[in-house]
Amino acid sequence: MKKYIYFLLIAVFVSLSMAVLADPPTPPPDPSQGGGHGGPVGAPIDGGLGILMAMGVAYGGKKFYKARKDRKKEDQPAVEN
Repeated sequence: MKKYIYFLLIAVFVSLSMAVLADPPTPPPDPSQGGGHGGPVGAPIDGGLGILMAMGVAYGGKKFYKARKDRKKEDQPAVEN
């Protein structure tokens, strides 16, 4: 019975979320009134993409350094006293 109620609640919330839509975009300005002709402006991704790539390279370098260090440690013979 609980599964049925959960399923019903999820179905109601999903169907309600589909009914709630954002406002339509504003119409483009009228060119005869001196409106602009430019298209929509995209979001700049160059700064964030560079930071993300730098972080990925740093993380990969750290993993490589640690793996190499652990491999060298395994290759050394154990010292017995």
